[in-house]
Amino acid sequence: MTNPKYSNLQEVQNDIQAGKTNVQDLVRYYLQQIETQQHLNVFLEVFADEALNKAAELDAKLEKGESTGRLAGMVMGIKDVICYKDHKVGAASKILEGFESLFSATAVERLLAEDAIIIGRLNCDEFAMGSTNEYSAYGKVLNARDNTKVPGGSSGGSAVAVQADMCLASLGSDTGGSVRQPASFCGVLGVKPTYGRISRHGLIAYASSFDQIGVLSHSVQDAALLLEIISGPDQFDSTAIQQANPAFSQEINSEQSYKIAYFKEAFAEGLNEEIKDKTLALIEQLKAKGHTVEALEFPLLEYVVPAYYVMTCAEASSNLSRYDGIHFGYRSDKAKDLQQTYTLSRTEGFGKEVRRRIMLGTFVLSSGFYDAYYTQAQKVRRLVSDATQAIFKNYDFILTPTAPSTAFGLDELIQQDPTTMYLADIYTVQANLVGIPAISLPLFEHSNGMPFGVQLMANKYEESKLLSLSEQLMGEI
Repeated sequence: MTNPKYSNLQEVQNDIQAGKTNVQDLVRYYLQQIETQQHLNVFLEVFADEALNKAAELDAKLEKGESTGRLAGMVMGIKDVICYKDHKVGAASKILEGFESLFSATAVERLLAEDAIIIGRLNCDEFAMGSTNEYSAYGKVLNARDNTKVPGGSSGGSAVAVQADMCLASLGSDTGGSVRQPASFCGVLGVKPTYGRISRHGLIAYASSFDQIGVLSHSVQDAALLLEIISGPDQFDSTAIQQANPAFSQEINSEQSYKIAYFKEAFAEGLNEEIKDKTLALIEQLKAKGHTVEALEFPLLEYVVPAYYVMTCAEASSNLSRYDGIHFGYRSDKAKDLQQTYTLSRTEGFGKEVRRRIMLGTFVLSSGFYDAYYTQAQKVRRLVSDATQAIFKNYDFILTPTAPSTAFGLDELIQQDPTTMYLADIYTVQANLVGIPAISLPLFEHSNGMPFGVQLMANKYEESKLLSLSEQLMGEI
């Protein structure tokens, strides 16, 4: 993979101001990158004419000296679970094939209001369910660094689009690590904010109490600016945080020293040895820089993945019940009566992994099993939340690897027990269970040639602090 032409928006805007490029040339460059790398299967649809027209409008404004939005020159892709008015959105599923959105997600409206250019919609695991981006009705996304490897999931298309320089940044969604894990596998930055920081209005639901829109970029500054713009209260989402949005891009302080915790259990069996060694070496570097870094015991770590999958599958069972072949979406032409319309439309319309999770969710919500599974999982969620909050009384951050391995081979996990894939989320699901912000920073490269990241988690509403330490690490490592 060649180095990205631009690593942040400031570079783009400086070159535009200096007359070295213009927005139209920038869009043409990204369109060419998309065209020459079609084999990666990243974009489900490219909005070429629309992007060029928007670029021409911005260039005309700039030539006249008129003011433009803060994101002028920011070319982005959006994951195919985020609605954009009068554009198709399908959650990479056959069941929503051909569906066109009647409105834009709040996050998309806020991007457009600041003159971002949306260049296309990005492939992902169907309904954001998966850790490999192999569960899409439209084929697998390939890792640009090594085409025999997965990009991670479910926001694999969003990660590769940035990795392969097809756009400057992208939006993904993160239910249990779906922004951070592909960011680690692809060597880009991925951030999931506090639950409710970004409105979920216009985000196709997988598990509503976990889902959060996230950002993938090359730089902390771009991630901070994008979070600042798309966050904030929203009348269309009652779970959105109601207080005024901080100016994240102005609050980054890369000089401060912090107290950081890490879990002994996170470095136990199952973690790749080289990832373990380099992450522990980073901890020593942090100590040498004046940070306090201490090991803690967190015995609940082994319960976070089972609790997460019980609850998210339950919520998926409920959320996906609307896709039934009656209201909208795919309808089987083999059905002879109402019962068959429901059964065949959902069986043919949903892929294997989505069907598995719907059935798991329906089972754990069923009479006789609800208390044994769903209620117990909710209790675990409360215990994990309380234990995490107790840590943040004494520490600013929790540090872990982002994933236990680098990107694995295509088809490698599909052929195994699905729990193998689920366990790849062991470090990332805690942030979604508790609703705290987390970031994956692309700090390392493995001897096998693949990148991998380190994850930082902060307390609720402390994105500014999270971004500050991230900037410090990105500048030094």
